[in-house]
Amino acid sequence: MIRKRISRILVANRGEIALRILRACRELDVESILAVSEADRESLPGRMADRVVCIGPPPSMRSYLQVDTIVAAALGTKAEAIHPGYGFLAEQPALPEACEKYGLVFIGPRAEQIRQMGDKLWARRTAQEIGVPIIPGSGQVQSPEAAAGAADGLGYPVLIKAAAGGGGRGMKVAQDARELGPLLLEAAAEARTAFGDDRLYLEKVISHARHVEVQIMGDGEGHVVHLFERDCSLQRRHQKMVEESPCPVLTSAQRKALCDAAVAIARHISYESAGTVEFIWDQDGETFYFLEMNTRIQVEHPVTEMVTGIDLVREQIRLAGGEGLSFAQEDIACSGHAIECRITAESPEAGFRPCPGRIREWTPPHGPDIRVDTHCFSGYEVPPFYDSLLAKLIVRGNTRREAIERMQQAIACFRVKGIDTTLPFHERILKTTAFRDSAVHTRWIEENVMREKGL
Repeated sequence: MIRKRISRILVANRGEIALRILRACRELDVESILAVSEADRESLPGRMADRVVCIGPPPSMRSYLQVDTIVAAALGTKAEAIHPGYGFLAEQPALPEACEKYGLVFIGPRAEQIRQMGDKLWARRTAQEIGVPIIPGSGQVQSPEAAAGAADGLGYPVLIKAAAGGGGRGMKVAQDARELGPLLLEAAAEARTAFGDDRLYLEKVISHARHVEVQIMGDGEGHVVHLFERDCSLQRRHQKMVEESPCPVLTSAQRKALCDAAVAIARHISYESAGTVEFIWDQDGETFYFLEMNTRIQVEHPVTEMVTGIDLVREQIRLAGGEGLSFAQEDIACSGHAIECRITAESPEAGFRPCPGRIREWTPPHGPDIRVDTHCFSGYEVPPFYDSLLAKLIVRGNTRREAIERMQQAIACFRVKGIDTTLPFHERILKTTAFRDSAVHTRWIEENVMREKGL
């Protein structure tokens, strides 16, 4: 498909990622139009965009998740392209299909790539076909009896997963046969509500696993590069809380094997745009397994930008305009160590209860190698309708130890009043011996920190 340089983009998202895309548009001299709900009219992204168009009332089901409304907004403002950011419609093939129908450019992969890789069963088969190891598991389990047989073969505990899942929804861990049946019903109901698809499958639980993902970029014609890996092992209920790059436990040979596998998967489907191939790293067996592929820009993309110096969002826009990759694999280097903490409007002391409300003071840290991606400011009213992410605090150091110390200093200087946030929780995590020694795994927060606090 021959394309021309994009000059006007509709940003179909909100919060910090909307502001991040607006900044990239400004740097590329591209006009930006921001689609906002009624709750976001006075938001910081709303003030920064060249133009704002209201797409509906606050609930996302009536605004940010309406494909027809988003496309109508783009056509009505004569936008040439739509950038979905992450979340909302970013991994819904209906949006790129509508873009193609109406002559708009979707800044992301093709609809069939989103559909294929969004089907976890399809993605597992694809990885297996090209020789990339997958987590031992089952195909679709269509009855409790079939699930019980598969679980017996894998050995408990097993992870029940939604075939169309993501974000931790439709995922349950069954410790034994007694738990399996009820959890299957819960997972299916959750998946049906969240994705309109209640297909389930099982995976073996890998104890003491790390979650390691590889950032890739592809031009849609088989040219794919990786931008090294991120370790996202610190999670709470499958939600990432801290990310870092590079992964502190991989050897050079292990890193190369992991990144080569990610490139092979993306190249196999002629992937276009930014994407992330996720793996489970078995620390006991020192081997990796393919987990899934996210066909969008990730929340944690700044970690990669900090160690490579490459602006991933700008590259997305360039690729969507038909300009091709601006770098080859040999041009990409990983320099230093970066860490990101996701700061959310939640109260860790109250079981991570959401804490919307007015921010009386918002004073983020500043300094060399400190980056804060946020849409917040003093006086901002955090709405109750959306994800609780307030900011991403990212630091870089020449070494991991230096990055940890810089993050601790940055958190100590970050002042927020009026609402509860996860800043104290992150401060506590960074002080632990296990984190400093890289002795964590995907369930470490739940089994240690939260258990100690009785959460």
